[in-house]
Amino acid sequence: MAAVEQLRRPELRGRPVVVGGNGDPSSRSVVATASYEAREFGVRSGMPMRLAARRCPEAAFLPADNPTYEAASEQVMAVLREFDVVVEVIGWDEAFLQWDGEDPESLAREVRAEVRARTHLSCAVGIGDNTLRAKMATGLAKPGGIHRITAHNWFATFGDSPTGALHGIGTKTERKLAELGIGTVTQLAESSPTRVGERLGPRMGPYYVSLARGMGRTEMEGAPYVPRSRSRETTFAENIEDWARVRAEVAALAARVSADVAEEGRDVARVGVKVRYAPFLTTTRSLTLAGPTRDPAHLEAAALEVAGWFRTDRPVRLLGVKAEFVDG
Repeated sequence: MAAVEQLRRPELRGRPVVVGGNGDPSSRSVVATASYEAREFGVRSGMPMRLAARRCPEAAFLPADNPTYEAASEQVMAVLREFDVVVEVIGWDEAFLQWDGEDPESLAREVRAEVRARTHLSCAVGIGDNTLRAKMATGLAKPGGIHRITAHNWFATFGDSPTGALHGIGTKTERKLAELGIGTVTQLAESSPTRVGERLGPRMGPYYVSLARGMGRTEMEGAPYVPRSRSRETTFAENIEDWARVRAEVAALAARVSADVAEEGRDVARVGVKVRYAPFLTTTRSLTLAGPTRDPAHLEAAALEVAGWFRTDRPVRLLGVKAEFVDG
């Protein structure tokens, strides 16, 4: 997103750019993305815009322009599909390419050059023997470089890193692992999946151990990327304490989501509501529908039912509504 903004606004090239909400750094919205120049100041996705403004006051703060970003994404993915590879799109700005050649760096250079020539956008290419290692390698390749991580150099690269360096492990999980005396990737890889599962759950515990061991998928799915859900959310300039207004805002968000669903032309299986209380406690709840539907009245009713499950004695700063598709 930030790269697209710098491309269409030449005066922003080389400058820190922060995209989020309505672009107002004094608002209570959060950062959707930040340019590499802004990241050097510690600005990160999900950070409150106000904090981003304190860390990088000279940044250009812009509102999100999703249709433009989607169009740019489609252009890049179209370029990737012209190569003799399997392309699995996993987001607006990210895709896995499966290729069985002997010189992946050569292919990576071709991909970067073609994307640059056709879209004027740069891309970083991570090379790996599975999806996790490729994903982690991409992080080291940014901005705009190439990096390879395989089983041979996995622990040499990440073994001494904190567990939070792994894609899929957040601060809360990192803290729980630390309570078990597990602080590094190597320590987690050498841990008993059963022991970790006793603290983090029988499914997630072994999964986190597998991440530390560098395990991931090796086969890509070449089907076109299809969004799994549609969501809308809004951050209020002032906290809301009147729950009748909260319900009205939920209904309004549900109507916007219903319009998105109608445009997709797909049925919804589940409706979720997100509530962020002041100062920053976020809670989500969701409801599986009795049957697939795209009826706006049914989606609104479901959202309002879920909204009724939240506590009403705390001020609300953000609300969100999500519709998850049947085939998502």
